[in-house]
Amino acid sequence: MQSNSNNSKKAIERIRIGRQDRDNVAAIFEGLRNGRRDALGKAITWVESNNINHFEKTEELLAMCLPHSGKSWRIGITGVPGVGKSTFIETFGMALIAAGKKVAVLAIDPSSQRSKGSILGDKTRMDELSKNEMAFVRPSPASDTLGGVTRATRESILLCEAAGFDVILVETVGVGQSETAVNGMVDFFLLLLLAGAGDELQGIKRGIMEMADAVLITKADGENVIAAKKASTQIKSALHLFPAAENGWTPTVEICSAIENIGIASFIDVLRSYFESITHTGWIWDNRTKQDIDWLHEAIRNEILQQFRSNPANLKSIAAIEEDVKNKVITPFAAASKVVKKDP
Repeated sequence: MQSNSNNSKKAIERIRIGRQDRDNVAAIFEGLRNGRRDALGKAITWVESNNINHFEKTEELLAMCLPHSGKSWRIGITGVPGVGKSTFIETFGMALIAAGKKVAVLAIDPSSQRSKGSILGDKTRMDELSKNEMAFVRPSPASDTLGGVTRATRESILLCEAAGFDVILVETVGVGQSETAVNGMVDFFLLLLLAGAGDELQGIKRGIMEMADAVLITKADGENVIAAKKASTQIKSALHLFPAAENGWTPTVEICSAIENIGIASFIDVLRSYFESITHTGWIWDNRTKQDIDWLHEAIRNEILQQFRSNPANLKSIAAIEEDVKNKVITPFAAASKVVKKDP
C-alpha cells in the first residue's frame, strides 16, 4: 500500500512539473531527452501549430535537438486503404521492441474536409503499441498539405530521434501522392500490397514501385497464402524491369501476416542487412544531406509564401484581380505574375 501511495505521489509530481513547465523550452527539451512521452507530444504539438507564439519556441527546441538526432532507422510505409497498414505496424513495432528497439510512429491520418481533424485515429487502431513504454504513436491530421504529409513531419522525426527512439515509422495516407514526399525524408521505403484483390499491379504507379526498397504482400494467412505467393512472384518479375537503385540495393519481396506474426522477423533481418549496407557505403549520410538541402529549399518556399500572405496589400491585390480571372480577362498565370510584381 505504501508503495502504491509513493507511486501515486510521484505521478502527481510529474503532472505538476509538466503543467508548470509546459511552455518552457528547456524543460520540454530535458523531458524529451529523458524519454518522457508527454514532453515529446508537447514538442510535436508546437511544430504542428500555426500559432505564431510557438514558432520561436519550435526553432529554439529544434536547434537544441539537432545535435542529438540522426541515429535512427527512418522508414516510410505506404499502401492503399485496407491493406492492413495499422495492423502490420503494430505487430512490426512490437517485434522491434522485443528486439530492444524504441519505436516511434508518425501516422498521417486522412483529414475530414469539414472539421480538418483526423478521422481514422491510429492510436485506437494500434492499442497495444501505443500503450507500450518503448513506443510512441502520434496520429496527425493530413489537413490540406499536399499528398497528406503534414508540414511538420520532418521536424517530428528530429524530435523523436532526440528523444532516443531507434526506429521512426512514417505511415502515409496511401492515396498515391504522399509517397514521394515521404520518400524524401526516410532511409527505407516499404510498400504494402494486398493479394487476392484482383491484379496486384493494377493501379500502382510505376513511380511508387521504383521507390520501394521492399514490398510486403500482407494478409498471407489461411486461404490467402497461395494468392500471396503468386502476387510475390508477379512483383519480383515487375521489379526486374526497373532501373537499379541509386543506393545499390536490390528490392526484396516477401509475404507476411501481421495477425499470425508470419514474415515479420525475416523482414527485420532484411532491414538490418539494408542499413548495414547503406551505412558501410556511406549512402545513408549522402542521402540525408541531400534530403536536408531539399528541406531547406522547401522551407524557403514556405517562408516566402507565408510572408507574402501576411501582407494585407498582397491579399487585396489578389482579391482585386480574381474578378478578371473569373471573367476570362486574364489568365491565372499572368494574374499571378501581376500580383507578385504588385502591378495589378
